[in-house]
Amino acid sequence: MGRFLQIAGLVIGLAGLVLQFCISIPASMEAGRSLLGSIIFLFSFFTILTNIGAVLVYTSLLSPSGYAWLPAFAGSRMRAGVAVSIALVFIVYATVLARLWQPQGLFLLCDVLLHYVTPVLFVLWWLISGADGRTRWSDISWWVLYPVAYLVYALARAPLAGEVPYPFLDVAKNGWTSVAISAAAITGLFLALCVVAVLADHGVARSRASTLR
Repeated sequence: MGRFLQIAGLVIGLAGLVLQFCISIPASMEAGRSLLGSIIFLFSFFTILTNIGAVLVYTSLLSPSGYAWLPAFAGSRMRAGVAVSIALVFIVYATVLARLWQPQGLFLLCDVLLHYVTPVLFVLWWLISGADGRTRWSDISWWVLYPVAYLVYALARAPLAGEVPYPFLDVAKNGWTSVAISAAAITGLFLALCVVAVLADHGVARSRASTLR
């Protein structure tokens, strides 16, 4: 089951990312951005970056011999960190962002694949095959660097590019107080998911150990 979820997640993740690139770049250029600007804008979305991370984790573990093709993404702590991040993608989109726009056609397909299908597949795969009890509470301090670094990048880019990837990060429109509250709330949710991930990782490892006795 774990191998099936890994392959399915890899195929669907890659398909979603490639399709998103193919339809978003032309649409972005029609909106007035240059080719380079369109590419940068696409890769400024937390969803895109996190789905790329998931694909790299899957790819790193494809070898049947256990050899890590991409060692940096094969470790248990990286797997758990990506699981937390992609769970955040699912929750924030489903509860906040989904009601802000109504995608149609291929945009709707990409929307469903990258915000719903790939997060569910990755978390299920991680619980079945990726979790091994090796995470530590100290890992949370490393995992949180990713969303914090992303936040710094998005806010620093905004005045230069005149746009933000997510409306709740728009300081010009919402003000610093609103953006700070949104950022704090999402960071708090991320940290809560980190705690759940560590507990789940240890719980899954204990369950497997009990089964093998």
